[in-house]
Amino acid sequence: MQKYIYEGKTYEEVKEKALTELKVAEENLIINILEEKNTLLKKSIKIEVINYNDIIDYAKEVIIEITKLMGLTANLEVRRRDENITIKIFSDHNAVLIGKNGYTISALQTLVRQIIYNEINQNISIILDVENYKEKKIKNIEYLAKKTAREVAKTKVEATLDSMNSYERRIVHSILSEDKYVYTESIGEEPNRCVVIKPKEM
Repeated sequence: MQKYIYEGKTYEEVKEKALTELKVAEENLIINILEEKNTLLKKSIKIEVINYNDIIDYAKEVIIEITKLMGLTANLEVRRRDENITIKIFSDHNAVLIGKNGYTISALQTLVRQIIYNEINQNISIILDVENYKEKKIKNIEYLAKKTAREVAKTKVEATLDSMNSYERRIVHSILSEDKYVYTESIGEEPNRCVVIKPKEM
């Protein structure tokens, strides 16, 4: 992955030099300060610049290589919003990529994130999805959370949802965080940790 090094007297000076030479907007760059000196005799700064487009291209190469090793042919669709990169994978065997309960795609996402981290020494938000599996699952979790919350509010009896991973539990907590009639708690130990929806005392 291409990394660009710039040196100068001030941060603004080297940043402008990077923006001019690379011909990209600042929001498309990750800028890391490698070295900074500020003494009576010398004032200097060295930065490392990485283009988000290079990160995306590298991530795509990694995913294509891994899916090839799995014996699959994959097409990728990339969307970036601010610092979040979402890569949708379309293949001839989506079920294989998804795995039981989404474990394979989750493992692939963790692997890709780690490879990128090893390359640039920085955590990047990369979300992998197979077609629209995760989007559909999020909608199903939200529907289940709201439906269960209505029942709990009506009956005043708490309900325990099936075990979920931390990401799925956050969805439930978030969707019900402002509910007037119920509140949520996580209980249990991984990998069987789950969310309990409880009625509020009115």
